[in-house]
Amino acid sequence: MGIDSEYVISHKAYARVGLLGNPSDVYYGKTIALSVANFFATVTLRPSDQLIIQPHPLHDLLHFSSLPQLVNRLSSQGYYGGVRLLMAICNVFYAYCRENAIDLGDDNFTLSYDTNIPRQAGLSGSSGIVCAALNCLLDFYNVRHLVKVEVRPNLILAAEKELGIVAGLQDRVAQVYGGLVYMDFSKENMNELGHGVYVPVDLSLLPPLYLIYAENPSDSGKVHSKVRQRWLDGDEFIVSSMLEIANIAQEGKTALEEKDYSKFAALMNRNFDLRRLMFGDDALGDLNLKMVEVARKVGAASKFTGSGGAVVAFCPEGTSQVKLLEDECQKEGFVILPIEPLPSRLNEIDLKTLQIK
Repeated sequence: MGIDSEYVISHKAYARVGLLGNPSDVYYGKTIALSVANFFATVTLRPSDQLIIQPHPLHDLLHFSSLPQLVNRLSSQGYYGGVRLLMAICNVFYAYCRENAIDLGDDNFTLSYDTNIPRQAGLSGSSGIVCAALNCLLDFYNVRHLVKVEVRPNLILAAEKELGIVAGLQDRVAQVYGGLVYMDFSKENMNELGHGVYVPVDLSLLPPLYLIYAENPSDSGKVHSKVRQRWLDGDEFIVSSMLEIANIAQEGKTALEEKDYSKFAALMNRNFDLRRLMFGDDALGDLNLKMVEVARKVGAASKFTGSGGAVVAFCPEGTSQVKLLEDECQKEGFVILPIEPLPSRLNEIDLKTLQIK
């Protein structure tokens, strides 16, 4: 391709909030998710003679002043940074292009990343890095028009699954599409199309929402295992609860369209209550439960944004209720921020691929 060495590609992928329906996205369900501007991951690609995955100076720290510093680092941040995510999406992207006879040429590049998405907060920090990297690869090789928008979340998910990350398509759809998206992952759609049906929803229909999160949350990836096995085994309670959660997303879409925000609040609460019944308090964790309870203490609707680590809250009574919620969060040491909804980030080429069948 002979790309100029000064040519630089940079993409951002934003945090997402699972608004209604989660976790039914991995159970042939329906969800509504929102891409938010508060937090994002950035990946930068520069042409280079060799293919280089550049470690982040903080998130991929390899030099320590002492053994205790290394141990403290592992206890707070875990073993993994973003390098493995960049490598995984390169692998998946290459395999997809090879299988679909998409020529990539011989040019190499250097990938680097940065992120301010809080760790383990159920805001899709890992997939944000992968999504941003995929966008860089699509543009570097000029193949965006050859990889359909609907397929891209599948590629992001495949990269994370290679690393053993427990995840569903909802997060990746929200980050690829941007904005507010209603998703139908019915078995029929997944079998026939290989992906869900994704419908953008008008952002102006959203009431003001707030994000509550803890500075040091528990791992959000450990709560799915037993429930999923029970679902696979046909456990009647789990199957019926997942169906109800999926219906909550569908009802929520209607409630938003009709601006029935009292119904919307009730659906948020019911969504969380069902999740709690299925997973149990031990799996959800005291800290995560406390965030929900703080919101409900002042009458706000609340639920997890993902698998735990952060909560989305809605104050149907307005500013006075918001102030009460802020005060309670401060008492408990939680961070609370107004959510900044992010409009759809699909460009003209992306929109054209949506029409290619």
